[in-house]
Amino acid sequence: MDFWKTIDRPIIALAPMEDVTDTVLRTLLLGLADPESLHVVMTEFVSTDGLLHKKGRRRVIHRLHVTTEEQRLLREKQVRIVAQIWGNVPENYVKVIREIADSMEFDGVDINMGCPVPKVVRRGCCSGLIGNPSLAKEIIQAAKEASPLPVSVKTRIGLKSIATEEWIGHLMEARPAALTIHGRTQRQMSDGRADWNEIAKAARLRDALGIDLPVLGNGDVQSVEEARGKCAEYGLDGAMIGRGIFENPWLFAKEQRERSIEERLALLWQHTELFDRVWGGTKNFHLLRRYYSIYAKGFPGAADLRAQLMQTESIADVGSLLEKSG
Repeated sequence: MDFWKTIDRPIIALAPMEDVTDTVLRTLLLGLADPESLHVVMTEFVSTDGLLHKKGRRRVIHRLHVTTEEQRLLREKQVRIVAQIWGNVPENYVKVIREIADSMEFDGVDINMGCPVPKVVRRGCCSGLIGNPSLAKEIIQAAKEASPLPVSVKTRIGLKSIATEEWIGHLMEARPAALTIHGRTQRQMSDGRADWNEIAKAARLRDALGIDLPVLGNGDVQSVEEARGKCAEYGLDGAMIGRGIFENPWLFAKEQRERSIEERLALLWQHTELFDRVWGGTKNFHLLRRYYSIYAKGFPGAADLRAQLMQTESIADVGSLLEKSG
């Protein structure tokens, strides 16, 4: 069941992003994607503690929702879907992963050891685990024993300072199914440039240890072509793309070209309609505004349209505005 061992190289993956990579956006991207340009998608990251909390569960379970339309596209394009979870209690990982394996259709589980948000790190979770390698290894081991699903890890090159080889060495002792490494420390957050030379050190360490473990890089990748180039240059098995989709929603499409006004507005409406159909009034409509700034740019009148879209409160508002804009 470990797809990481058989998937084509270089592996191109969609990064997990909170309030971004939900089933709506994944469905949209899958519909646009060339199967050769996207192999793995990840969910938003979900708290293990939250999933096991009677009241808290209602606030986070939607992050693991996969629509039938997304399931169809995943099968059609042979893309794998991985649930990303986080926390710092090994027993909670066991309970959550057993539920994921028993009642949800995921191909794997990924442990978030990379989110740099200070309040999460202070709790000893996500990037905070870089400072507690013994607990990190205990979590991986517990997760692996919970079900047959492959357990991968996404992390960074250090906490307050770079510690790539020491930290990644600890993780490799636990033998995760795959490792994705973001080329920044926790302290850097999203500042500066991702250091792919540090990511390459992880691949060389893997080779020196003789371990069969895919290593993927992450950070500042803006296209599939760039992802493939970095894999070749730094000796990696794959690359994960995150914020690049905010520059180009067609990033995984086979044809890379400038999109027309009609195409941009058609995708804007498709996104809005799908969001409304899937989430109705259960999610804040304002979440769509970050995408409106992507679609409404690069053409005459875009700034004015964008400003008006930022004031919309419903799908009806958006439909009316697009109709008026012609």
